[in-house]
Amino acid sequence: MLPTIIPIFPLPNAVLFPNVFMPLHIFEPRYRAMVADALTGDRIIGMVLLKAGYETNYEGRPPIYPIGCAGLITHSEPLVDGRYNIVLKGIEKFAVTGEDASKPYRLASIDALPEQVPAGDRPELHRLRQRLEALLAAAMEREGSDPKFPPAVPDEDLVNALAQYMALEPLERQALLERDGVLARCRSLVELLEMKTIGRRATWKGGAVH
Repeated sequence: MLPTIIPIFPLPNAVLFPNVFMPLHIFEPRYRAMVADALTGDRIIGMVLLKAGYETNYEGRPPIYPIGCAGLITHSEPLVDGRYNIVLKGIEKFAVTGEDASKPYRLASIDALPEQVPAGDRPELHRLRQRLEALLAAAMEREGSDPKFPPAVPDEDLVNALAQYMALEPLERQALLERDGVLARCRSLVELLEMKTIGRRATWKGGAVH
C-alpha cells in the first residue's frame, strides 16, 4: 500500500508503469536530496510527467499531469560527486491531490489507483495481448528482426512493458498510463499500433507514387 505523501520526480519525457523497471541518473541537488531521503526511508519515489511550457519555471514547481506511477528503488549507486544512478521498479498508479512545500524537492499528497485485472477481463486481455504480439511481430519482420515474446510474462506485465519501452511520444505514454485499467490500456495500445501501421503503409505508398 502506498503512503499518502510521497516525493515526486517530474520529468518531461519519462512515464513509469506498474511492474516495469526504469534506470535514472540523478544529478540535480534537490533530487539528490530526494534520493538520499528515500534510501533512508521506504525507497518510494513517484514519477510524473511535466506539462508543456515547464521550461519557464523548471527550477520551481511547474505544472504536472496529475496521474503518475510510484516506483521502488531496487538498485542505487552513489557517485563520488553526490550524483546517483538508480533503478526504479513501478509499483502502483496514483493521483496527485496536493503538494507539500516543506522540502527542497517536490512532495505530493496522493490517492493510490491500484490496477487489479478482474477474472472476467482476463480472456479479452489475453486475446488483445495476442493481437499486440502479432502487430509487433509484423512490424519487426518488415525491419528484418526476428521477434520473440516471452510467453511466461503475464499479460498485464507485457502490456505495461510495451507501453513504457516502445517508441512512443511522452504524451502517448501518459495517455496510456491514464487509461482505466490494464484492459483499457491494452485496447488503446492496439489501436495506437494499428494507426501507426496504417500511417507507415500510406507513407510508403505515397513515396512509391512519387
